[in-house]
Amino acid sequence: MLEIDVPGFGLMKLDYLVSDFNGTLALDGNLPLEVKQKLNALSKSLQLFIVTSDEFGKAKEQLRDVDCVLHVLEEKDMAAQKAEFVAKLGAQRVVALGNGLNDKDMLKAARLGIIVLGNEGCAVETLLAADLQVTSATDGLDLLLNPKRLRATLKF
Repeated sequence: MLEIDVPGFGLMKLDYLVSDFNGTLALDGNLPLEVKQKLNALSKSLQLFIVTSDEFGKAKEQLRDVDCVLHVLEEKDMAAQKAEFVAKLGAQRVVALGNGLNDKDMLKAARLGIIVLGNEGCAVETLLAADLQVTSATDGLDLLLNPKRLRATLKF
């Protein structure tokens, strides 16, 4: 569990990280080594779930050394599937990472929604649904690995 008390934002008791794969963690289906390392470090505090349509067919191979659960989605209604996944875990205990339009409802439902504005960009509607925007997956994961940074960004 990751517990962070943020003045004005409230107490977060997070048990799960739910993340999109392509465009959020990976680029063109390839997961950088640094992201793998940070995910494994974070898995000591949170249970990790990767939810993806696996557009490039590489997710299983790329995540084989990462302590996470891969959940491959059906092609239809991906946004609803992601939001339902978060709800079933208990949305108040979830931090979610995403970048695409099909991540909007997942980020909005989660206790903490982080949008990644990486090489693939991000959907504006999803940006508006997020609590926080970062420029890379490593930056987003670093915030969770160093909660005082997260606290400093969200407090008011």
